[in-house]
Order: sequence, then structure tokens, then C-alpha cells
Amino acid sequence: MSVLESTRRVDPEFDGDIAETTDLRDDLDTALGYAVAIGALLVLMLPAARGHHAVLGWLPLWLVAMPALAWWALHRFRLPWSRDAAEAAAAAPARRRRRGAMQARRRLRPAHPARPLPRVA
Repeated sequence: MSVLESTRRVDPEFDGDIAETTDLRDDLDTALGYAVAIGALLVLMLPAARGHHAVLGWLPLWLVAMPALAWWALHRFRLPWSRDAAEAAAAAPARRRRRGAMQARRRLRPAHPARPLPRVA
């Protein structure tokens, strides 16, 4: 039985099965939160966890950064301050343009070049 099959429930009202992905997402969210916390504790408490391994490479990358990036990706790369900034921008009054500031006009170019182009065979 796969993970997705274990999260399916039968709804007798609709006579069909409905996938419950929110339970799986909540479980994954909790597991990634624990992985980030445990990795951070390992890096802070064990000096060996701050080093470099011949096969794995830099250990804090795999213990803290990769689980944190996966957790951030689970939340669809949402930034914590993006909602507040969007609400503040919507609530702020619209800026008015200064009167008298006009866009520069383009200089008219002559229809023919100043020097004729050479003729090619």
C-alpha cells in the first residue's frame, strides 16, 4: 500500500473515494519541521556536525539547509513578510505625479540618411 492510497477515504455520500492530501501535507510539514530542528541542534551541539564528510560534503548543508529548503518549498516559497507588504501597499494611498514633468520628445530624424549607402552588386 502506497502513501497516497493510505490517505484515501471513502465518502458514502458521494459513492467514491476522495483524496485527502491535506493530511499528508500536514504530516510532511511536521516531519520537515522536526528535521530542521534536529539538524540545527546537531550542528550547534556537535562540533563534528559542522565539518566536512568525504562522501556527503559539508554537513550543515545536509543537516539544516536542505530540510529547511524542502520545508520552504512545501509552503510554495512564500516569504514571511510578503503578505504584510502586499497589504500595506494596497492600503497606502496612490502616489500622485508631479505636474509639469513631461516626457522628453524624440528628435525627428530625416527620412534619408545623411550619406548615401554604398551599392552592392
